Amino acid sequence: MKNSKLFSHELATKAEELGCLPDEWLSEVYSEKLFKLFVPTDLGGLGCTLPEALEIEEKLAKLDGSLGWTVTLCAGAAWFVGFMDKSLRKDIFPDEKLCLAGSGFVGGKADKIGETYLISGSWTYASGALHATHLTANCEILEDGKALLDKKGKPVIKAFVLDRKDVEILDGWNYMGMIATGSHAFRCKNISVPLNRCFEILPKKAQLTAPVYQYPFLQFAEATLAANILGISTHLIELIEQSFWKRHEYRKYDKKHLNYFQELLSKQNRKLQKLRDEFYHQVNSSWAELEENGRISDSHLNKISKISRKLTQNCREINGKLYPFSGLEAAKTHTELNRVWRDFNTVGQHALLIFPF
Repeated sequence: MKNSKLFSHELATKAEELGCLPDEWLSEVYSEKLFKLFVPTDLGGLGCTLPEALEIEEKLAKLDGSLGWTVTLCAGAAWFVGFMDKSLRKDIFPDEKLCLAGSGFVGGKADKIGETYLISGSWTYASGALHATHLTANCEILEDGKALLDKKGKPVIKAFVLDRKDVEILDGWNYMGMIATGSHAFRCKNISVPLNRCFEILPKKAQLTAPVYQYPFLQFAEATLAANILGISTHLIELIEQSFWKRHEYRKYDKKHLNYFQELLSKQNRKLQKLRDEFYHQVNSSWAELEENGRISDSHLNKISKISRKLTQNCREINGKLYPFSGLEAAKTHTELNRVWRDFNTVGQHALLIFPF
């Protein structure tokens, strides 16, 4: 962020009280086009590559977990621009305050009747919903009331872009952390949606040719989430260190205890830096392969998935080893340290990154 001084503990506290990003942060987000990281420049976006975007998302998550996560998830939903109909792209994406929020949950049914879809359903965990101009929603497809099945006999699933005015936001984000992401549920009933609002998130279905839209969505999602885990962890470790030395001012730890903490901290920081280097190495390598060959090999995609999970698992272990040295400061509900700890232990529960393999 160009004006990182805006991201103070006071504004982060305000964000938690609001349950969404405050206007001070949003003005920067809009100005720097952060909700449009992956949107082409001719549609008012930044046109970032995946490696470029990951470093931005990591830095934002280090400033504040909710900020980084909201930008990451909304920019990720806007990445769907590469799969949308040209008429839809030109209709909604030039808006300077465009914000797409979405849910990976298949919570609705879309019945194709003539030249429109009739959509009803409810969807969970739409991060940034309170800032959204549009929401993306996965639906089972019907035609004239009859379910469509694929070759394996499973329901056909497609995604849709819905206008914010056509959906109801449900206050459902009641968790201990990432409070300012406003990751609420939403629902709609019998809304009529034109055919061009439907899209499929598959490499062969990409409407734009830029390499970023050829990057498989699973590994794209895993890597962007892992970058947030990394940024929040770096912030948490710094706060734990600060808290330890503040306690030392009045507790006066002896040399043996000081040496123990310093050696442990140094070891964990080296470990985290090594993991960070490995993570970006794999991402950059996969990106180079994509640009050179037009696709990424399965073995390389597996490496991206593996390092994203490995990074997340090791962040849990590193933070767990260092956390006790923060003292009761970490348990005070309104401290920065406590907020960052809550954010980490909330975002670390994401289903994509629970298992270390």
